[in-house]
Parts: sequence; C-alpha cells; structure tokens
Amino acid sequence: MPDAAAEARARLRADCTRCAGLCCVAPAFAASADFAIDKPAGHACPNLRDDDRCGIHADLRERGFPGCTVFDCFGAGQQTVQVTFAGAPHWRDSPERAAAVFAAFGVQRLLHELLWYLTEALALPAAAPLHRELAAARGRVERLTAADAGELAAVDTGLLQAEAGALLLSVSELARAGVRSRPSAGPRRRVDQRNADLVGADLRRVDLRGVGLRGALLIGADLRGADLQLTDLLGADLRGADVRGADLSGALFLTRRQVAGARGDAATSLPAGLEHPRHWGAR
Repeated sequence: MPDAAAEARARLRADCTRCAGLCCVAPAFAASADFAIDKPAGHACPNLRDDDRCGIHADLRERGFPGCTVFDCFGAGQQTVQVTFAGAPHWRDSPERAAAVFAAFGVQRLLHELLWYLTEALALPAAAPLHRELAAARGRVERLTAADAGELAAVDTGLLQAEAGALLLSVSELARAGVRSRPSAGPRRRVDQRNADLVGADLRRVDLRGVGLRGALLIGADLRGADLQLTDLLGADLRGADVRGADLSGALFLTRRQVAGARGDAATSLPAGLEHPRHWGAR
C-alpha cells in the first residue's frame, strides 16, 4: 500500500507545464495579506505571461502574493487542460470557452482534493475495516475526473463532499481511537475540536495526539514542538501557525496547502508525500 499511495500522491501533484495558468485566472483574489491586488474571478492576473507562466514566480512572497505560493490544485489544472478538454483550444480563445474551462477546473480541483484524502485514508492500517468502501469511493471520484465538461457540470459536489466527509470521519475515528486510550503526558485538549476557534492559541504544552481538529481555525496558533500524532487536520486553517519543531509526521489528512501556509523549520516532521516548502528556510 505505501508504494501505491506514493504513486497516487504523485498523480495529485500540480504540473504547471501541462496546464494553462488556470489558477492565475479562474479564482478571484481579494487585496489582503495574501494578495497585493483585487482580481475578479475569470480575469487573468496581470503577472500571468502570454506563455501561461507567472512573471514573478520567484518573488511572489516579496511582491505581496504569498497566497499564490500556498495554492494547490492537486493536479486538477493539467487534468482539466489535457483530459477534460484534450489539450484543445485555449481558454483565451473565447469567453464561452473560458467559462466552460473555469467551471470544469473548479469541479476537478474538488475531485482531486477528495482523491488526496481518500488515498491517505486507504494508506492507514487502522482503516482496514473500511477499505472496501474507501476503494469504491476513490474509484467513483477517479472516474469522474475522466468525465467531459458536460458531465462535470452535472456533478453534485455538495453531495459528493458530504458522502466522502462522512466516510473520512469514520476513518478518523478508527485511527484516533488507540491514541486516545493512552495515558497523557500533559494537559489534554478535548477530543472533538471540530471547527474550534483556536486563532493565536498557545498549544505548545497541550496534548493534541488523536484530537479531531478538522475545520479548526489555527491561524497564528503556537504549535512549536507539538506532537500531532494521528491528529485529524482535515480542512484546518494553519495559515501563520508556528509549527517549528512540531511532529506532523503522523497527522491525518494534512495537505501541501496547509503545510505551505504554516511557519515551520528543518526540525518540523512531515508525513510521507509532503516536503518542506522552500520559503521555510528563508524565515
């Protein structure tokens, strides 16, 4: 399973050389700490060159676009361009074409993110009782990624997310059960902290092993040296969270986007398939 998981993760990595700058055009930007400008959805960022590459890619953070450095399409960009539209006419060719491409990209990105979570779930030994359901769910999502633009437009994304979310929650419960039964070495945070507001919280000495933090707001939280073994971080907002020296190697459902948004260092341990962002070394 580890080899299969690694192969699956590799397919869920963005390849900008096979895309068409979709992440620089389709989403809206709001002037903020993450983006230096306002940009309406469906309008090309002024930094996007005619060759569909970013003109300031090497200096995004210095130029006021750190939000761009944490964006991750999970490979949806190249899938949209190369598979959904078979590498055919560019989104620049017409407004009608552009609208269809951007809509498909939005659905593909959701599908690819779900594939990331389902792949991670299948790699967990504790999830063995649910492997059949997980494999079936991943198979359904994979088939949808191969659909044409019309089929993608008809996907009920809300229902798909709800069904996958319920299954992933069951996986989380199975994986975290053993950790919660162990003696705690320090103050223990409540086991269920879903959607909790922990903005700026000092969590350095809190036992977070096996805690459910899915959807939690951890913006600017201090997690230095924290042990997040089997901590459920699905959808948690880690922007600006200080994870220097933290052990995230066993965290559940962690993504590249979350890692890139946090503040770590060489002592931060990450799960297989994730690497230290280059900007960590620059802090």
